Amino acid sequence: MSVVMVSGTGTEIGKTVVTSAIAAAAVAAGRSVAVLKPAQTGVGPQEPGDAAEAVRLAGPSVTAVELARYPEPLAPDTAARRSGLATLAPAQIAEAADRLSQDHDLVLVEGAGGLLVRFDEAGSTLADAARLLGAPTLIVAPAGLGTLNSTTLTAEALRARELTALGVVVGSWPQSPDLAARCNLADLPQSSGLPLLGAVPEGSGNLAPDRFRASAASWLAPALSGTWSADSFLSAWRPPAFVPPAPHPGPVGV
Repeated sequence: MSVVMVSGTGTEIGKTVVTSAIAAAAVAAGRSVAVLKPAQTGVGPQEPGDAAEAVRLAGPSVTAVELARYPEPLAPDTAARRSGLATLAPAQIAEAADRLSQDHDLVLVEGAGGLLVRFDEAGSTLADAARLLGAPTLIVAPAGLGTLNSTTLTAEALRARELTALGVVVGSWPQSPDLAARCNLADLPQSSGLPLLGAVPEGSGNLAPDRFRASAASWLAPALSGTWSADSFLSAWRPPAFVPPAPHPGPVGV
């Protein structure tokens, strides 16, 4: 498993922080790591992108590579067309990842938004790059309402393309999870058919880098070079028992 695709069920759900945590845990386990961001959108020419953020959090030994950058925060294909810049083909992503895998034990390819976001005029997606590489895909999902549907749809899209799904990591586990988040945690494996492989605490990306690196392994399962236990986590956040509502009082006699 030298190349792993990291796909979210959508945008702004903690994908970059999860990628950084996997990189940090792998480095701590003695592995050399590269983070490849095929298409960075919504970032100016001199601003640090997601790959640079992974280096900041996971450490300077991580190699960061970005293939294309578009100024507007849109899907890569749309952002490229609007800016007049060249789009990115799956073959370019696969070639870059394969090249990095020659010199690194682990290459993490962080997608843009969800699995089926378009990269070019032909409608190519991260799934097409995964097929060219023969690489498994990790799904990063939110904790709250709607995650069962979006995570299951992503898992089904991978299966329909005969691609391997590694499992699911919750990208931002709330400090005080509500009932929906706690129920979703228990239901995600059954709904998606995939194992839970971690839960990254909310706000982890704001930690000091040394603290982030020291904590990363505790957020991830052994399959991702961590020490996190799905059984223990599920037990700690088991939903409370259902309490039926009080009966509505009947009409008061006169």
